[in-house]
Amino acid sequence: MGNKIRKAVFPVAGMGTRFLPATKASPKEMLPLVDKPLIQYVVEEAVEAGITQMIMVTGRNKHSIEDHFDISVELELLLKGKGDLENLKTVEKISEMCEFCFIRQKEPKGLGHAILRARDLVGDEPFAVLLGDDIIHSPGRPVIGQLMEAFEKKQAPVIAVEKVPMENVSAYGVIAPTGETEGSLHQIKSMVEKPPIDQAPSNLAIIGRYILTPEIFDFIEATAPDAKGEIQLTTALNSQLEKSLAYALQFTGRRYDAGDKLGFLIATVEYALRSDALGAKFREYLRKLEL
Repeated sequence: MGNKIRKAVFPVAGMGTRFLPATKASPKEMLPLVDKPLIQYVVEEAVEAGITQMIMVTGRNKHSIEDHFDISVELELLLKGKGDLENLKTVEKISEMCEFCFIRQKEPKGLGHAILRARDLVGDEPFAVLLGDDIIHSPGRPVIGQLMEAFEKKQAPVIAVEKVPMENVSAYGVIAPTGETEGSLHQIKSMVEKPPIDQAPSNLAIIGRYILTPEIFDFIEATAPDAKGEIQLTTALNSQLEKSLAYALQFTGRRYDAGDKLGFLIATVEYALRSDALGAKFREYLRKLEL
């Protein structure tokens, strides 16, 4: 098993029902956050961390994701003919920044099943998983890069976590730490998916960034579907924990739940305020806003 993380899996086959009707015909991952679709922010995080191959696990009505990261000959010729070199460079950069592979998840059978679909493309090496619902602003070091550094030290799966208010734990997967801690890195005893508040083992919530080892595929394959017919990644990881170690990293960065309408709006405002092109004018507009 190689130590260097070269590949990242992006499970993007979900229906995006929390954003209906906006996502009836357009993928949630393509919703624009200021001037880029959500999925591009997550891909750029992986590229910044040194990952070179992106594996998109897609579903029906997701063609626009593939089109976005492909070469657009007509658009590039149009921009070149107009002399719009700035936008031409922006468009060319999208298709050139890394290698993309696309594979279908024909039925929505859960996160575990989506990751299992990437097995042949991942092969026998450790890999990253990034969920597009979580947009994380981390200018010092991309969060998936922080996990990669922890993996290099431990040579075991590493999962991103952050502390959430106890009243919110039932919306997340939550880890039970063993008590073995090195700074912000916790050894994991077990994980539970969306526990009742009085049964939550901690308030360390699992966030959509993972470094996994290829052994996880066998554990996913052996995991029975839950009551909803979904194969949960946390169940497979718990099975793997019976045989080997895994860790949770409290990452450095500001996370936005872009899968939630309010979280998406908050991300839009804060990313717009950080924008070199828009920030000053937008801040002035907000100061004068009267509703």
